[in-house]
Amino acid sequence: MNIYDFKANDYKGNEVNLADYKGQVVLIVNTATKCGFTPQYDALEALYDKYKDQGFTILDFPCNQFFAQAPGSSEDIHSACVLRFAIAFPQFEKIKVNGKDAHPLYQYLTSQTPNGKVKKIKWNFTKFLIGRDGH
Repeated sequence: MNIYDFKANDYKGNEVNLADYKGQVVLIVNTATKCGFTPQYDALEALYDKYKDQGFTILDFPCNQFFAQAPGSSEDIHSACVLRFAIAFPQFEKIKVNGKDAHPLYQYLTSQTPNGKVKKIKWNFTKFLIGRDGH
């Protein structure tokens, strides 16, 4: 099993097969637009812009589980990110990253960390770097 076995909805609600990113280096991040870490969007966009032509992408998963710091609909969040940070990397619909309702991708990601160090996401902008092999 690897990330290519999962699907997620983009910010418009369209299903995306993560196998579409096969062969790329992928940075998966849970985000929030009203968090002290939100300015990281600038650095994420710069990273994406610098390496996208070399097979790198960022998959952005807004999450409202941490003090409701990702308010609004997925489309509202996307519009705000495009306007404020000019993001061009793929953004998905708002999900849960912890608990029984956590998105299956995040259940998988947290189960795959070395030595089981990450059992749950502690805050916004937690990142998972995925190799070209999907692990």
